[in-house]
Amino acid sequence: MRTVFLGTSGFAATVLDRLASSPHRPVLVVTRPDRPRGRGRKLSPPPVAETAGLLGVELLQPENVNDEAAGARIAQAEPEAVIICAFGALIREPLLSAHEMLNVHPSLLPRWRGAAPIERAIDAGDEETGVTIMRPTADFDAGPICLQRAESVGPDDDYGSLSVRLAALGGELLVEALDQRPPFRDQPEDGVTIAPKIEPDDRRLDPARSADELERRVRALTPHIGAYLPLPWGERLGVVRAALAPDEPPATGALAGRDGRLLLGTGTGALELLEVHPAGKRAMEAGAWLRGYGERLRATG
Repeated sequence: MRTVFLGTSGFAATVLDRLASSPHRPVLVVTRPDRPRGRGRKLSPPPVAETAGLLGVELLQPENVNDEAAGARIAQAEPEAVIICAFGALIREPLLSAHEMLNVHPSLLPRWRGAAPIERAIDAGDEETGVTIMRPTADFDAGPICLQRAESVGPDDDYGSLSVRLAALGGELLVEALDQRPPFRDQPEDGVTIAPKIEPDDRRLDPARSADELERRVRALTPHIGAYLPLPWGERLGVVRAALAPDEPPATGALAGRDGRLLLGTGTGALELLEVHPAGKRAMEAGAWLRGYGERLRATG
């Protein structure tokens, strides 16, 4: 089947790579424009652009995929199906209805419609999530479904580990959908939850919440976005790994070093910070951070 692929993220790049190895190899890849990245703010292509280059597939990077010129270029490719996966922008009319479209969405719809389904599934403590192949509509992630498959969420899964498995599953499920053309069914009305974009305040670890909630929040935002804890002297301390601790907790909101371990008092017990990322430095074990900042922590405690 002749396809065009719309995607941007690393997740989408994995799905693109699998699609390209199938009989449905895309004739055109559409992604977002290059953007500044990293501490140096160097202009860099999105992961899908890099993958398309490696695959030797023609690439289009419009400022607005819904404008007339972009729509005309996609139509010129004469796709039998347009694939959307983590593109990062809404597809609107008339493009939305111009071609048959399939969307690869990393959740078991109708649970976690929206921009951050993997993060929200981990954050909520879901024991299972998955991938859905669905038809996009004007209502966000509310279109009919043709295929869906579950994936377990392990107690140690973070965004990095879970997204890798879901991307691989998404690629396989997409090829299966294109091969077999299964019928579509409407999403059930019950069980709808929304997965909004991760906002700046979502990254802050609020010690008034329970220790298990904070531990899940750390995993949900690692390694791509990052959770953080405000320090008494005004800096932010990134938290890369954390675990529930059986210790007597410090006061709620207090950060304490005990025998080389770093403990945070929460609303329901202690959270041990195992790996942290100080501002302007590399991530490090919490014990190493305590050796450098322990005196300052005690002075402000």
